[in-house]
Amino acid sequence: MFNFVFATGIENSAPTINGGRERVDEMEKCRFYQQWRTDFELLQELGLRFLRYGPPIHKTWLGDGHYDWTFADETFADLKARDVLPIVDLCHFGVPDWVGNFQNPDFPRLFERYAHDFATRFPWIQLYTPVNEMFICATFSARWGWWNEQLSTDTAFVTALKHIVKGNVVAMRAILQVRPDAIFIQSESSEYFHADSPEAIGKAERFNSQRFLSLDLNYGHDVDARTYRYLLENGMTAQEYSFFLENHLRRHCVMGTDYYQTNEHRVWADGTTSASGEVFGYDEITRQYFNRYRLPVMHTETNIREGPNGDEAVYWLWKEWANVLRIRNDGIPIVGFTWYSLTDQVDWDSALRENNGRVNAVGLYDLDRNPRAVGTAYKALIANWNKLLATQSVCLALPVFLPSEQDDPSVRAQQDYARGLLHVDRIAEAGAEPLEPSKDKVKPDAPG
Repeated sequence: MFNFVFATGIENSAPTINGGRERVDEMEKCRFYQQWRTDFELLQELGLRFLRYGPPIHKTWLGDGHYDWTFADETFADLKARDVLPIVDLCHFGVPDWVGNFQNPDFPRLFERYAHDFATRFPWIQLYTPVNEMFICATFSARWGWWNEQLSTDTAFVTALKHIVKGNVVAMRAILQVRPDAIFIQSESSEYFHADSPEAIGKAERFNSQRFLSLDLNYGHDVDARTYRYLLENGMTAQEYSFFLENHLRRHCVMGTDYYQTNEHRVWADGTTSASGEVFGYDEITRQYFNRYRLPVMHTETNIREGPNGDEAVYWLWKEWANVLRIRNDGIPIVGFTWYSLTDQVDWDSALRENNGRVNAVGLYDLDRNPRAVGTAYKALIANWNKLLATQSVCLALPVFLPSEQDDPSVRAQQDYARGLLHVDRIAEAGAEPLEPSKDKVKPDAPG
């Protein structure tokens, strides 16, 4: 059991640009393919046991039911040997060329099989983010025209969104068939839109309703009437909407919230937006998301560039951590924090729209794998807070186990109990009277 999860991530974005002719492979740009052993050693240097990481989707998923597991086998075996538990990021902003893009109605069905086959090959893995930042992926691909299908209409946006979220839902179901005690950490961008003037209030309210769309669908949360009308007017059918209300898997989820300086927006009278910088901050915006869904929370992404003073990222880390503690002290069940990513990234200053090769100094380490000041600060933060957070409260602990603990009887008992709950769910969905899980199964200790 873990009272708090400290993590970092390997940036594995892989969208296409230029009409789908060019792929932006962040793993390649950040030299992960060559340096992954060193990167995994750096995790241990930092004192981390959790890593947001997934195999490169375009190099692994070669066709429906056809895979090249070579790189995944090697890297995940190494993580297992190091007793590091990955939070597996299966789809991060892009799909293989043979799938096309997120307008493809077959994406959910195809992705469901990919998720099932991955979980079958790596049954020791318990934590997943099937599709990363679903709202951002749909927005950048089909509303702003930056990636993948590069469309910019409401219909394209709704189409991408419904395919992405359905893919996430059916992937969760597929993984649970293999690993019934799997936990899904959504990792979604937490947004807010500020009206600049009275004329902009209505537009800001509309944006603030739509920012919840991916999680509303994923968690089966009814949208308001205006948003429902927007969905129907732009290609979602009533039957498709009902699917999301009837197939949510909240019980298995932690709501991951990502926050950067660019997550808050200023809305102008003509409906255009611009970055407002940090106004409310992570604390207030996370409260809004928590009050809507009432799920355990994890801060799954943040960073800022190291600037000319050298301490800008260190200060941002301190400020985000202060927000996490404020949320925790106020009783919101926040279970983890992530500085994203382990190393610097490349070309995010253009939101991956251009292949310029510009290094973005946001990592715990630079691309030569030398520690940045924020890396040293994060290592100290983990060492200073780990033990205290483990003893502060027994009210919530994630039922998560490291690779070395997988054969423990308590883990097998947890899986047996979770398998029984899935059986109950299937009976209930079929319309039969649900039964209690078998009483001869040992129910593991659950979070309070």
